[in-house]
Amino acid sequence: MAIELAEEYLPYVDEQFSTESKKALVTNQDFSWAGAHTVKIYKVSTGTMNDYGRKGAVGENWSRYGNVQSLDATTQIMTLRNDRSFTFAIDALDAEETAGNLEAATALARQIRQVVIPEVDTYTFNQMCINAGNKPAAAALTKDNIYLEIIEANKVLDDAEVPETERQLIVTPDVYHLMKQCKDIVLETDIGADMRLRGVIGNLDGLSVMRVPASRLPKDFGFMVAHPCATVAPTKLEDYKIHQDPPGISGELVEGRIVYDAFVLENKAKAIYYQAQSAIQTPTEPTGK
Repeated sequence: MAIELAEEYLPYVDEQFSTESKKALVTNQDFSWAGAHTVKIYKVSTGTMNDYGRKGAVGENWSRYGNVQSLDATTQIMTLRNDRSFTFAIDALDAEETAGNLEAATALARQIRQVVIPEVDTYTFNQMCINAGNKPAAAALTKDNIYLEIIEANKVLDDAEVPETERQLIVTPDVYHLMKQCKDIVLETDIGADMRLRGVIGNLDGLSVMRVPASRLPKDFGFMVAHPCATVAPTKLEDYKIHQDPPGISGELVEGRIVYDAFVLENKAKAIYYQAQSAIQTPTEPTGK
């Protein structure tokens, strides 16, 4: 006699792993796009310093302070380029027959966490890498040179007079693994829980170290040292809706829209140092004679 064994579906969904947004600490919200799709900001030049002329002949256009200059006032135009959306439906019977696991609010939260946030982060970091004011040649990072490369980046930002506080060091898990093997690197790990949730795992030479998933960074990413003053990352619209039994659907319709962008300010681009990583040649097995 055949016996049919009982089956039971537990009220549990096998979620994909995901992390929260990592862009907040390396960007700013200094400008508002309220009521506008494009924002223009002025870039104003400065005057040169002169030796004050206590003596000298007075002539046309002459001043003891030096030749009178006119300041340049050009603009940087920032137009929002990303107007993104998604939609999906959850049938009423599907929701009921999956023990409530296929539920609209949970599905929406999952969509934001696993799709929307990674897309925005990936775009933002990519724009920072493309428009970084300091981009040395790609280098093969190793456990022996990683610390020297990082302090070189910090020195370049010092020379550019970038503010010393709030600088962030962004690394991939692979580069962080190299850092852990470097005998010269000692991380200060006394970090608050709120900072850990935002991705900070320690401090190194005044830099807050952020470990970001490689999937959110360019393929050849090595590391980046950045100050948040350089990158404006506006989210003009973030709109998510759940419609109960809309026309044509028995169940719930989920819709979402987000309008966002990221701009590196031209006069502050030097506050970003991007070090790309070149391909590391792996030794090959010797061929037989």
